[in-house]
Amino acid sequence: MTLPLWIIPVVIIIIYLFSSIKILREYERGVIFRLGRVLPEPKGPGIFLVFAPIDRMVRTSLRIEAMEVPAQDVITRDNVTVKVNAVVYFRVIDPTKAVIEVTNYLYATSQLSQTSLRSVLGEVELDALLSQREKLNVRLQSVLDQNTGPWGIKVTMVEVKQVDLPEQMIRAIARQAEAERERRAKIIHAEGEAAAAANLEKAAETMARQPGAIQLRYLQTLVEIGSEKNTTVVFPLPMDLLSSLGQVLKKLAGPEPGGSA
Repeated sequence: MTLPLWIIPVVIIIIYLFSSIKILREYERGVIFRLGRVLPEPKGPGIFLVFAPIDRMVRTSLRIEAMEVPAQDVITRDNVTVKVNAVVYFRVIDPTKAVIEVTNYLYATSQLSQTSLRSVLGEVELDALLSQREKLNVRLQSVLDQNTGPWGIKVTMVEVKQVDLPEQMIRAIARQAEAERERRAKIIHAEGEAAAAANLEKAAETMARQPGAIQLRYLQTLVEIGSEKNTTVVFPLPMDLLSSLGQVLKKLAGPEPGGSA
C-alpha cells in the first residue's frame, strides 16, 4: 500500500507549524527580527508563532538580576588604597533596547559597575566610605541608572558589600579609637571629680552649721570599719574631748606676739 504524494507536504507543513510555536513565561519577552528588522513590540508572555527562517527571536528576562562586582582597588580622596566589592540589582524594562542598543547588556552593566565603583568611591575620604555607606549606595545607583537607561536597563539598588583596609590602616584606626576612648574616660573622670568636690563643699558647709553631724559621721565610719573582717584596731575618742583639748592648748600657748594684752 502506497501513501498519496500529497501527504508528505502536509506532514512537513504540520511539523513546521509545530516547530514555529513558541511559549514564553510570564517574566519573559521575545524580541522578533523579521527579515533583519525588529518588530515594534516584543512578543509574550504566552503562545505565539515564529516563522523561521524569516523570523528570529531573542529571548530576554524581565526578572531582577543580582550581579556581584569583583573587588576593585580604590584610592580614596585622602590617598588610602582599599579593596571594595559590591552587588548591583537591575532588571530589563525595555527588551528591544536591551537587544539592539548593546551587544551584551550583562557584560556591559558589569564593566560599567566596576568603573563607576572606582570613580565614585575615589571622590570620598576613607571616613566617609566607612560611615556614609547608605549615601554612597544611593549615589552609585543614580550614576549606574543614568548610564544604563539608554540600554533599557533599570538599576534598582547598589550595595557596597565589603571594604578591605591595609594592615597599617587597621592598626592606625585601632590606635585612634583607643585614644578617643582614653579622652572620653579622662573627661568623665574630671567631671566626676568636679561633681564630688562640689558635693563635699556642700557637705562641709552643712556640717559646719550642725556640729552634731560630724559626730554622727564619725560613728558611722566606725561602724563601717567594724563590719569588715580585718585586723585594724580602732580607739574611738569623743569629739568633745578633742575640742576641749584644743581649747586648753590655746590657753597654754598664751596670747600671740604683738597682740593686745
